Amino acid sequence: MPDYLSFLKALAENNSKEWMDANRDWYQEVRAVFLEDVAELLEGVSSWEPALTGFKAKDCVFRQNRDIRFSANKAPYKTNLAAYFSTGGKKSNNPGYYLHIQPGGSFIAGGIWMPPADILKKIRQEIDYSGEELLKILNEPNFKKHFSSLEGEQLKTSPRDYDAEHPHIDLLRYKSFIVSTPVADKDIVSGDFKTKTLNAFRLMKPFHDFLHQAVDEAESGEGLL
Repeated sequence: MPDYLSFLKALAENNSKEWMDANRDWYQEVRAVFLEDVAELLEGVSSWEPALTGFKAKDCVFRQNRDIRFSANKAPYKTNLAAYFSTGGKKSNNPGYYLHIQPGGSFIAGGIWMPPADILKKIRQEIDYSGEELLKILNEPNFKKHFSSLEGEQLKTSPRDYDAEHPHIDLLRYKSFIVSTPVADKDIVSGDFKTKTLNAFRLMKPFHDFLHQAVDEAESGEGLL
């Protein structure tokens, strides 16, 4: 298999269309193997997320090209490989499982990042009603061993309609609902990251189910059965 990290290091040092054109065969080889790895992961995730059945690896993998139209950074290519496994697709607001490969910065993550206002409101309502359920998930020993805690930006004050003394005010202040765990370079090179990724994704299932209870209501007016 091609060395993902060697390619990404070279791309980071030579982030230009000219370099990519000259190394197109190397890139195509790396991408082809990454699609195979993502297909393997997708098959595993689909065993407990049947709504993902029928998705293809290319439906989950992000493009290498960056959108530079509104960015001060005009580097044309991302210097990572990434895939997102979500029942609504990689551009949806549904909870998802994320794999990020980058030299010295690979990680596995999941949840919902910066949801729009209507979905954020629903997640906060779910926490208001069932915060103890979420705390139980986050504090489950094996889950906590891998992910430690929620991550991301929080409000400095209380969200509208929630008292500062609310028993779950720390959870309600989050703007994103994400957990993550790092992956060592040696696990990327050896291929062990695939087993680690599936194990981490499986641990996230109860966390995703909680988020789905809110998101599904926000999108369809119905909760999970």
